[in-house]
Amino acid sequence: MTGMIRRGLRLELVAALSIALASPALAVAAENTHAQATQTTLAVDTRDQAGRTQATAAISVMGEDNLPATGAVSISDHGRPLAGAALNKQGQATIVLALPAGDHSLTATYTGDPIHRASVSQSVSAQAQSTTTPDFQISVKPATLSLVAGQAGTVTASITPENSAALTSPMFVTLSCSGLPDQSSCVFTPENIEILPNATTPITSSMVVLTQQASSASAARSSSVALAILLPGALGLGGLAWSIRRRPWLQRLSLLALVALVTLLGTTACNARYDYYNHGPPVNPATPAGTYTVDVTAQSSDGVTATTHFTTLALTVK
Repeated sequence: MTGMIRRGLRLELVAALSIALASPALAVAAENTHAQATQTTLAVDTRDQAGRTQATAAISVMGEDNLPATGAVSISDHGRPLAGAALNKQGQATIVLALPAGDHSLTATYTGDPIHRASVSQSVSAQAQSTTTPDFQISVKPATLSLVAGQAGTVTASITPENSAALTSPMFVTLSCSGLPDQSSCVFTPENIEILPNATTPITSSMVVLTQQASSASAARSSSVALAILLPGALGLGGLAWSIRRRPWLQRLSLLALVALVTLLGTTACNARYDYYNHGPPVNPATPAGTYTVDVTAQSSDGVTATTHFTTLALTVK
């Protein structure tokens, strides 16, 4: 009888443990099941811009409840990522592209958010005119990047030469980024790219996006140390000052105590330099959460005129 009871208790424990382990997976599955379907639409307008074809892609993402979605979208050409952007409050985004000569098939992709499913638009055809001027195109892969505050992510920036056969000397392109959220930065390796005459293969640079996590509360610790020193010292000096009238010899002692206290505070935890070297920098805030459109710019110059092209990256910080 006792063995049967023990066996029953074991089975109950195993069942409870199985349910506990399966609960997170069931919760995720339920969340994905209840996410709304979305519809992504894409409209492309092309025009001539300084001898090149510029395409303006207007993207809209709506949920099945006819309310705008949030998050990030990207544009690809024949499946190759070109750029990304953050949706605004109306669930819309606009991406400007400089298209090289030839036929293009542009598609918009919505990456989804906690309450909306991902979706892909129908392809839109576009044709770009040819030019004889040496130039280049810039794109990023992936076009959307999601990071937790404190993480770093890597994106590949590609520079594709155009009409490089017309070059009489190498063309140098400098990469930079802007539009990053506070407490974040980007680094390119290499930052300067050389396009040689007759080059046709894309040249890549590694773009590392750095975000920041909130630092530890070292300042609070420093304040505690300061109070631990100041409070007893102040009480001691107050007692000495009260006793000076009755005992004149305490005047010299109180003066010495005051000098000692000031010296101690100036050389230990209440000194800014001491606190920095022993406790590190003050508390720094984390990179704010949200979805941002980051501009990735490529600029070249022949000494007379400068050529600037840019693309965009959709950065999500959680």
